[in-house]
Amino acid sequence: MSTTSDRPAVPEWLTQPHDANALVEAVWPEGSVRDDAGAIVFGGVSAVELAERFGTPLYVVDEDLVRARAREVLTAFQDAAARHGGTARVYYAGKALLTTDVVRWVTAEGLGVDVASGGELAVALAAGADPARLGLHGNNKLLPEISRAVRVGVGSIVIDSLVEIERIAAEAESQGRVQTVLIRVNSGVHAETHDFLATAHEDQKFGFALTDAEAAVARIRELPSLRFAGLHCHIGSQIFGTAGFAESAARVVELHARLREGGDVPLLNLGGGFGIAYTSKDDPTPIAELADGIVAAVARECESRGIPMPELAFEPGRTIVGRAGVTLYRVGTVKPVRVSDDLERLYVSVDGGMSDNARTALYGADYSARIASRRSDSAPALTRVVGRHCEAGDIVVSDEYLPGDVEPGDLVAVAATGAYCFSLASNYNYLTRPPVVAVSAGTARLIVRGEDENDLLARDLGVAPASRTSEESA
Repeated sequence: MSTTSDRPAVPEWLTQPHDANALVEAVWPEGSVRDDAGAIVFGGVSAVELAERFGTPLYVVDEDLVRARAREVLTAFQDAAARHGGTARVYYAGKALLTTDVVRWVTAEGLGVDVASGGELAVALAAGADPARLGLHGNNKLLPEISRAVRVGVGSIVIDSLVEIERIAAEAESQGRVQTVLIRVNSGVHAETHDFLATAHEDQKFGFALTDAEAAVARIRELPSLRFAGLHCHIGSQIFGTAGFAESAARVVELHARLREGGDVPLLNLGGGFGIAYTSKDDPTPIAELADGIVAAVARECESRGIPMPELAFEPGRTIVGRAGVTLYRVGTVKPVRVSDDLERLYVSVDGGMSDNARTALYGADYSARIASRRSDSAPALTRVVGRHCEAGDIVVSDEYLPGDVEPGDLVAVAATGAYCFSLASNYNYLTRPPVVAVSAGTARLIVRGEDENDLLARDLGVAPASRTSEESA
C-alpha cells in the first residue's frame, strides 16, 4: 500500500481557501448547496437528515445526476460519430459502482453494461438488463462464468488469451450457439504517464500484443461457434485530454485495417478511463470535447487508409458515477500534530476509513472534504481525515483545509466517491460495510442495506447459534 512518507507536508496544489465552507464547483455534485442551517444538501436532502436516518459512514448517490451524466456521455459519442458518418454505443463500466438500481438507471438512459465477473453479471441480470447489451471482460473468466454468459446470450465476450478462445468456443458449441467475441489488444500507449513509446509486448496481464493479435483472430475465424466482431483496447484510467486516445487509435486502426483483409471487423471498442475532478487541481476534459477528439482521430486514421469507420464503443464508469457520489462520516476525535517547527496539522478521525475507501491507501489518491453538518466562521486549518483502522496508512483525505473548530460529532462529507469506493469496500478490522442511499429531487431511499455484526459472523462456522445476536435468532 502507498504511504504518505514520500509526499510533501503540504502539496503545492493545495492552497488555503478564503472560506473553508465553500464547495469547489467542479468537484462536488452539481446542485450541492448549504441550507439555512449550514448543512450541505445533496439531491435536495440535507446531510444531517441523511445521517440521522441511515447512520454513518454512508454512501450517498444522486440518481438524477447519474442519469443525466449517462445521457450526456451517450449523446456526446453518438453525435461525434454521426459527424463522421458513423455510429457509437456506450457501455457503463459496472466495476465503478454496481447495484441493481444503478444498472436500471443507466440502461434506462440507453447504455449497455460492461461486467467483469460472474457476480457482476448476476447483478446486471437481476436488474433486468438485456443480456444482448452486456459485455463480459476478465483475464481469467471461470468456466461457469463463460457457460452462463453463453447460455443467457451475453452480447459479447472480450477474449483475453489464446486459452479463452478454445474455452469459449467449446462452451458455445456444447450449447449449440454462436458466441460473439472481441479480442483485447495492448496498443503500447501508457496513458498514465503520457509515454507513447511502443513496446513489442506489454508487461501486464490484460490482452494480446498487437503483433500477436492477427494469429488469435485467425484462430477465432476457424471456429464455427465463434463470431469475431472486433477489437477492444483500454489504455488506462483517470485520463485527461485526448492525446493518448489518439495515439492508441492510430495503432489499433492499423491492426483493424489488416484484419479486414480476412473478413468483417464491424466494431472497435476503445474502452473508457475518462477522468473526473477529485480536488481543485484536477481539470478534466469535457466529455463532448473528449468524444470529438477521439472519434475524429479514428476517422482520420480510417480515411488515410481508405477504409470505412467501424462502429465505435466506449466503456465509461467513473465519469458517470464518480462525481454523483459522496460519503458521509461522523467525526470521533480531533488531534493536533506538530509536523515541523512552523507547521501543525489536525488529524480528524472518522467512523470509517480504508474499508469504505481503499483508494487513498492503494493509490495515494487525493480527495476533498468539508464539514457537512454546519457552517463555520473559524479560520481554515491544515487537516488530514483519517479512518479508525489499525493502520498508519488508513487515510481518507490526505491533504485538506477544514475549519479549525472541527470537533467530535461533526459530519464530514468526502466528495467524488461514487466510483471505486463501494466497489472496493471490505470488512478489514471486521468493520461493517456502509449502506448506499440514492437521493433524487428531495427524497432519499436505501438501495443497498448496510451490514451488521450478524453479517460478519454469518459465514464463520465456528460461531455457535447461541452466540449470535438476538436479532438473528428472532
